[in-house]
Amino acid sequence: MLKGLSALVVFSLFLFFSLVSVDSTVAAEMRVGVMNVQKVLVNSVSGKAAKEKFDQKMQDLQSKFKAEEQELVDMQGEIEKKSSAWSEETKQLKVREFQKKRRELQEKSEDARFELKTLQDKELAPILKALEGVVDTYGKNNGYTLILDSKAGVIYFSDGVDITDQLVKELDAAMAVN
Repeated sequence: MLKGLSALVVFSLFLFFSLVSVDSTVAAEMRVGVMNVQKVLVNSVSGKAAKEKFDQKMQDLQSKFKAEEQELVDMQGEIEKKSSAWSEETKQLKVREFQKKRRELQEKSEDARFELKTLQDKELAPILKALEGVVDTYGKNNGYTLILDSKAGVIYFSDGVDITDQLVKELDAAMAVN
């Protein structure tokens, strides 16, 4: 954390001194915009559709695992209640069976997490690619020298330089065409 903060401070100082050393006429003409990529993804039509698809898949997987989780809970309860009445061999057999089912469920859970990550990447990739083009076009058409992500090291910015809402509209328009 401290290492990251010191790197951010060094980068900020570098950027500051770079801008200070630039000719004052060029610096005066510099136009900076700030955007929140996360907000663009959450508020855009395509981002909402991707989130809905992701949430639906997550609910499907959770409901699929709920029965198996309950089976494990029931099995553990049975072992705790009846183990004193069982023979040592039966007890070991039931414990091994429980451990095997728990490992299988953990493996399935890992597979499900991987599946969700893959789905998220698949859904977001075209949106992020379109957003990159939208930001590039918007920046050129509106005379921006620099557009930054507000979550990537920008410590302060005025609301006047936040162009997130405009970019949501531009992204929606661009994705509607595709």
